[in-house]
Amino acid sequence: MATIRSWLTALRRRAVKLRGRTLAELRERAGQALSAALEALGLSALAREPSDATFRKLLDPAVVGRAGTRAALHEHFVARGRPAFFAGVRDGTSAALLRSDPWRDALEALRGAADLVRAGRFDLLGHPGLDFGSPIDWHLDPTTGRRAPDRHWSRIPYLDAASIGDHKVIWELNRHQHLVVLGRAYQATGDERYAIAFAEQLTSWMEANPPKRGVNWASSLEVAFRAISWLWALELFRRSPALTPALLERMLTLLYLHGRHLERYLSTYFSPNTHLTGEALGLFYLGTLLPELRRSARWRARGWAILERELPRQVHEDGVYFEQASYYHRYTVDFYLHAVILARRNGLPVPPAMLDRLELAVDHLADLTRVDGTIPMIGDDDGGRLVALEERMPADVRAALGVASVVLERPDLSRVAGRVTQEVLWLLGPDGAGRVGAALTAAPPTHASRLYPVGGYAVMRDGWDSGSHHAVIDAGPLGAMHGGHAHSDALSFELAVAGCPVVVDPGTFTYTGSPTERDRFRHSAMHNTVSIDGQTASVPAGPFAWASRADARVEHWWTGQLVDSFLGSHDGFQRLPEPATHRRRVLFVRSAYWVIVDTVETRGVHEAAAHLHLTPGATVAAVGDLEARITVPCAGGDATVVLRALGNVDGLLWSDEWVSPVYGVRTLAPAARLVSRGAGRRDLVTVLIPLTAGPSPVVRELPCSGGRAVVVDRPGVYDVIVLRERGTAQVGAIQIDADVAVVRRGSAAGPIEAVALLGSAGRLEADGLSFEAGGSAEMHRTASGWSVIGDGHIVERSRQ
Repeated sequence: MATIRSWLTALRRRAVKLRGRTLAELRERAGQALSAALEALGLSALAREPSDATFRKLLDPAVVGRAGTRAALHEHFVARGRPAFFAGVRDGTSAALLRSDPWRDALEALRGAADLVRAGRFDLLGHPGLDFGSPIDWHLDPTTGRRAPDRHWSRIPYLDAASIGDHKVIWELNRHQHLVVLGRAYQATGDERYAIAFAEQLTSWMEANPPKRGVNWASSLEVAFRAISWLWALELFRRSPALTPALLERMLTLLYLHGRHLERYLSTYFSPNTHLTGEALGLFYLGTLLPELRRSARWRARGWAILERELPRQVHEDGVYFEQASYYHRYTVDFYLHAVILARRNGLPVPPAMLDRLELAVDHLADLTRVDGTIPMIGDDDGGRLVALEERMPADVRAALGVASVVLERPDLSRVAGRVTQEVLWLLGPDGAGRVGAALTAAPPTHASRLYPVGGYAVMRDGWDSGSHHAVIDAGPLGAMHGGHAHSDALSFELAVAGCPVVVDPGTFTYTGSPTERDRFRHSAMHNTVSIDGQTASVPAGPFAWASRADARVEHWWTGQLVDSFLGSHDGFQRLPEPATHRRRVLFVRSAYWVIVDTVETRGVHEAAAHLHLTPGATVAAVGDLEARITVPCAGGDATVVLRALGNVDGLLWSDEWVSPVYGVRTLAPAARLVSRGAGRRDLVTVLIPLTAGPSPVVRELPCSGGRAVVVDRPGVYDVIVLRERGTAQVGAIQIDADVAVVRRGSAAGPIEAVALLGSAGRLEADGLSFEAGGSAEMHRTASGWSVIGDGHIVERSRQ
């Protein structure tokens, strides 16, 4: 009776939440609730493993024939030629290639990872060598010592860290991706100790996790990921004596129950994001690779239908994933690459529209990629992966780009990836790896900088080679639905110099492990943007929701030969008792430096702070009160950047703040605050200049009526940047009525070599010349006169 009363109480709570929902949603949620209640009461056949006789009825005799015994079923499974698995596994050639000299380091890393798993220790998320006990306690979070209760999955409060610890750590182990590590090592070495460890750990899990009991059945996405890992393990250990007929049959039985769980508890209304697409991929995997089960065709069709339906909903028409989180964007790309490869391998048609939208998503991933192969961690990152096919850091996306290069027939993506990864080898086989290797010297993408107008990301880069600079600015909406994976990062940016990350997003650290730390890492002050009086632009309301949302928008974008220009704003501080606005302009003078102008307007006296978080390992040497030299160790040698604060900045303050490079781990790194206290309009100006050999640049402000002027004086290059505030701005002999002008000379007294007019229509007058633009434009002096990019022209006033 207590179980029934608790179920009715939960149902009443849900009824309150479900007001205003569609009939289809109410029907789906009610069906799921009823199924869960029947399972909890022991009244569902799906809450226990079927008997041998019942399992035989689940098999399709058209596929398995007369395999009426375990031995016969095992013989069929080992000998079957269809369905086709991924090319790198089936014929053993990838494993043979791993034993060759070029892959020696990768093989040693794989052996080390597999030996750790064999010893019962696990590198999970950011936690190295976690010990879950012997035998393994599959319900334990060893980072807190807390253990999830043994009860029906629907009655486990997995978001309550005080009760069960960090559910992410528990679930990461129970995705069973370490079984794939063992399988890869077995394929590459033939060492049966890896197969024995696989069989022992899998059997242990089956005994400790009966169907529908425990935290490891509480998330359909986790069920899908585990099913995918088991299918990989089945193929990797297919010919090992450790995969006995009894173990194979039990795996197939439980995979059937995984599939039934997925189709009943899809996250169609609970989390229609990567949860739903990951679950759909799990169904597609099961339905494609287990034709022995009668239900397989249904699973395959349903999984594929969801994947096809959700891609244009979850990936905008500019290619940006709708939750505004770069790591979940990568997840989405991986999901669809696996689906497309598996479909093609098994003769299933892939609609052109799916490939087109996938290509847009891959293009965005490539644009986010720094020349070291990593992406900025914008929004949440959970440190997980779809399948453990190589040993890599979570931010490394070279494998996804390499696979996409072959799947989409885009050699330029291999050039961006920069190397052949082990994941390419396992998914596509030696032929696919060879195609990636041959394309490493292909022409890079034809564009450099790019704006994503729907997703709101501006990417600034001056090339694709190892010496290229790269920046990403976030000026999009907070995130789809409840913004569950978003951070309060409106107008934040990341910056890499010659492939070396310098200004970084501090990451995620935790989801539910500590509410205080969860909110800290999502706060505006923990991003490279502005806070006012210590307030965050978006206000959290729990680990995956928001009480107040700041949505950013792009007001202006230009990319040219001399300069890239971004202007954006957000509404997050309009909620304050004395509303405030924040507008950010970013100028990237190509191959040279950045100028970031944060304009804050407040009623009354308030403190604005522009935050800059540096990568772990960076060191800072102050040069006066408003300047510092930043040094960052990189693989190709140290990168050094000069930071100069100008405008209405009262102080440049340094402290050590947390950065979480991987989920679950944090480390201290230098962080700057450019502080300005006052009323009305204030400009906080940050100039960031990568240093090269030769004299240090000189950065200073010049007197300017009607605006603000900054000069950057480098050997052989003298740039004046004029930011107009009102009327006509004048600095020396330069007058402008456009929003922004960049004027380049070879020296302070030399002739003008180039001009950029940015923003609204206007003109610049200097040196007897009138540079006029109907919008943004650049004018460059050439041997024969002037070349113009954009809507502009030049008039020599002396000839009028």
